[in-house]
Amino acid sequence: MRVTFVALLLIALPAWGAEDYQETLVRDGRKLDLHISSEYESGPRENLVSWIEFISGALLEVYGHWPRREWQISISPASAAESDPIPWAQVHRDKVDRVEFFTAPKATTEALKHDWTGYHELAHLLIPYRGWGDTWFSEGLASYYQNILQARSGVLNEQQTWQNLYAGFQRGRADSRFNGQPLAAVSSAMRENGGFMRVYWSGAWYFLAIDIRLRQQSSGSNTLDLALEKLNDCCADERLSVPQMVNKLDELNKVLLFQPLYERVSASTEMPSFENIFASLGVTIVDGEVNLQQEGPGAMLRQQIVRSSTL
Repeated sequence: MRVTFVALLLIALPAWGAEDYQETLVRDGRKLDLHISSEYESGPRENLVSWIEFISGALLEVYGHWPRREWQISISPASAAESDPIPWAQVHRDKVDRVEFFTAPKATTEALKHDWTGYHELAHLLIPYRGWGDTWFSEGLASYYQNILQARSGVLNEQQTWQNLYAGFQRGRADSRFNGQPLAAVSSAMRENGGFMRVYWSGAWYFLAIDIRLRQQSSGSNTLDLALEKLNDCCADERLSVPQMVNKLDELNKVLLFQPLYERVSASTEMPSFENIFASLGVTIVDGEVNLQQEGPGAMLRQQIVRSSTL
């Protein structure tokens, strides 16, 4: 989907430096305030603006508009020694949500576009999560959609998308130190004890499984994209816990799906098996390489997942 932005130069925002670059991107009446540190030179700053236009456009590929009517992105330079284009990022949830990025001082637009981090952080905004409990749910959503958004914006082809998901699920399975413990417990202690890959990719498994079941149960007329849009329409400004969100998602979509699977995944004692899901989508693995069948209902469903629901 091609996106046209209207850029407006802002005068100043009290929390930001007077010399920093500030711009507003407008899409269908929704506003994104962009703040870029004055420590960047003009060339890298232009790269950053192009990158933000691109990834914020990718976010539109879920339900056609940004999750919040007003939101912010701030960008500061990381250490010059950092080799990754985006070594650090985080989301601040408040009345106005803000995504904070730290990028390599001279990162190119293409390098930034091909880094998964930007898509991951923006995907967090797709649910009204305010940062308490069930980290696996929020991080799983972002881990799933970081690949879907890259596919829909043309950064990844279909083969690369499913290869990335396979690699993620394998990392989740390999992170077995806390196997035997419920995911809910591992998730709550993740920042102190570890277990990041199992937490993130068990969550991604949940959202892939939900997306598939919604599409199968409705002959393709309902999707995870549409389910999240309904949640956003009703509750974007609310402070919901994850149990409240899954109950609301079942209620809005007239299904009994989100909450039962949430309980199952929360109680799981190891990374859920993904082989049957892949087989149902016409995905086979040979020597670590993803092979995609091109015919059949599974292949059609798989192809639909990586296409925009807003077209």
